[in-house]
Amino acid sequence: MADKKIVFATGNTGKMREIREILADLDLEVVSMKEIGFNMPIEENGTTFEENALIKARAVAGQCGEIVLADDSGLEVDYLNGDPGIYSARYMGEETPYSIKNAAIIERLAGVPDEKRTARFVCAIAAVFPDGQELVTLGEIQGRIDYEEKGKNGFGYDPIFYVPEFGKTTAELTDEEKNSISHRGRALRKMKEKLRGRI
Repeated sequence: MADKKIVFATGNTGKMREIREILADLDLEVVSMKEIGFNMPIEENGTTFEENALIKARAVAGQCGEIVLADDSGLEVDYLNGDPGIYSARYMGEETPYSIKNAAIIERLAGVPDEKRTARFVCAIAAVFPDGQELVTLGEIQGRIDYEEKGKNGFGYDPIFYVPEFGKTTAELTDEEKNSISHRGRALRKMKEKLRGRI
């Protein structure tokens, strides 16, 4: 069984670490698309997280004969009408450091009280099988936007996303705490259960 492989359509090393931890009890090797030599740009032109995850998974599946997983995730801020949403990675430009993106979101919420700073991280995981079958799972975590960046144990918008049940941002959580509640963790665990019956 261990010669079976899942390819995850990402080159993000932080994301791959989280994915490998959660899928560790499946008897599968989990590799990134870069590790199989896939470096082509993928145009994410869907209108939902689910559509974009499927676009990525299909693109990589077309180049290999393995099960391919892909995720699309982002931050939805209620006060900002759901922005940055599906454009989270591209918000203010893909090359813009997240410290600048985070500062901009905090600035847009200047003077907004706690109860109106509600937000959520959303993640869709898509699976495309060699036989063409497709699955999608969704996970989310509710919280609010903090007033400043806090914590170093995370990436992206983690330092400004405050989780009331822990009293800290997702960048202040341990890996174990984060995996237990994260949007990607929740979507991945749902997908893992679906995969168990297929591998």
